[in-house]
Amino acid sequence: MSFVVQVRQRARGNVSVAMVAWAVVMTVVVAAWEISPSDDGRAVLGGVAATVLFGVYLGWRRHAAAVFVAPLVSWSFAWLPLWISAMVRHGFLKGIFVGLFLITVGWIVIGTLEFVSLGAVTLMVRRVRGRGPHTGGDGVVIFGPGDPH
Repeated sequence: MSFVVQVRQRARGNVSVAMVAWAVVMTVVVAAWEISPSDDGRAVLGGVAATVLFGVYLGWRRHAAAVFVAPLVSWSFAWLPLWISAMVRHGFLKGIFVGLFLITVGWIVIGTLEFVSLGAVTLMVRRVRGRGPHTGGDGVVIFGPGDPH
C-alpha cells in the first residue's frame, strides 16, 4: 500500500535579498541607536521607515510568511554589532554586560516590535491589494493505491 503526493511550488519570487537588505539596515539602526543617544530619533525613524518599506514589499509580493522569519534574520545580523556598540559606548567591561542584556532581553523586545510592525504593514498592504487572480488548481495531487501514476 503506497501513495504519492506531489506539491507544486507556488512562490512568486525570492524574498531573501530584500530581507537581507532590511536586516543590514536594521543592524545599522540599532548600532547607531546604542552608540549615540543624541541620534535616537533619527535612528528610530530610519528603522520605522525601513520596516514600513519592507512590510509594503512583503505585502505587495504576497510573502506574509516571511514576517515570521525576518526578526530572526535581523537578530542574526545585528547581535555582534550591537554588542560591540555597547562596548564602545559603555567601555569594555561594562559594555560586555550591557551588550549581553541588549542581545538577549532587549532583542526580545526589538524582535517583537519588528514582528508586530512588519505583520501589520504586510497584512494591511495585502488587504488593500486584494487576493489577485486565482492561478490554477489546488497545487496538490494525491494518487491513491489503485490509481496509475
